[in-house]
Amino acid sequence: MDAEFNGTYITLGGYVDVDKYGYVYFAILLTIYILILCTNCTIMCLICIHRNLHEPMYIFIAALSLNSVLFSTVLYPKLFIDVLSQKQIIPYSTCMFQFLVFYVFGSSDILLLSAMSYDRYVSICKPLHYPTIMGTRKVIVLLTVAWLLPFCQFSVSIVIMANHKLCHLTLEGFFCNNSVYKLHCMTSPILNVWGLVSLVNLCLIPFLFIIFTYVKIFIITYHSCLDVRKKAAETCIPHLMVLFSSYCLGFFDIIMARKESDFPKIVRLVMTLQIVVYNPLFNPIVYGVKMKEIKNYIKRLFSCPENKII
Repeated sequence: MDAEFNGTYITLGGYVDVDKYGYVYFAILLTIYILILCTNCTIMCLICIHRNLHEPMYIFIAALSLNSVLFSTVLYPKLFIDVLSQKQIIPYSTCMFQFLVFYVFGSSDILLLSAMSYDRYVSICKPLHYPTIMGTRKVIVLLTVAWLLPFCQFSVSIVIMANHKLCHLTLEGFFCNNSVYKLHCMTSPILNVWGLVSLVNLCLIPFLFIIFTYVKIFIITYHSCLDVRKKAAETCIPHLMVLFSSYCLGFFDIIMARKESDFPKIVRLVMTLQIVVYNPLFNPIVYGVKMKEIKNYIKRLFSCPENKII
């Protein structure tokens, strides 16, 4: 199977009129990629430079931005090549790498958002114990789990898929997500069970944990003064917005893979594009606009020299 794994090419059939609009696609994707790099790198640099942002909440935000940069840097160069090529193909081994990157960073985002909800819970519900509970060691552990657990889980999926024979060589998409399961000659009970385990570990349990923390936060803030409510809203609303978008896009991904034949090709293209564009671009904008400390530093960064002197 190794020879087949390394030598098989998959046709990416999700593009629409790429022969006519290839340069338009390229210009749009390049603009989006540059915006993703600029916005996320700005957030990361501000958090690294300013010592008062060296807090768990901001560290998790920087980790989300790092995920977006790495994810986009792996995915977008291949998209650039595809929209300028006559044939949109990808080696099966590279396809598996795309699959791994897509779900590792996507799941890592969910776990980081869970860590952020825990951080907000401790900050609001146990403020006196916050420095002790959310120490440096705890943050390092949470970051490690957020990156290592998805990598381990989806690496097992890659190993399982590498031992399955392919009967279909056309993927109805423009990158490799869970639609690759449809390339196999037969469904794998082991792969289905392992996929369900991964879904529970990386999506359902974090989701239930986030609900638990926010119920606790809501109860505490409801019985607190107005200042506490405002402070909680400043940090929790951006987190909830990013969380909502992440789960919605994950739901889109599942629906598109399961029901892709029910959608016109152009609809599949637009919806799939949102998956690879929306979160990497949306997250830093939300945190840059809604997080007061980050917003202030961004204003200073882009303010005119005359205004700084005054």
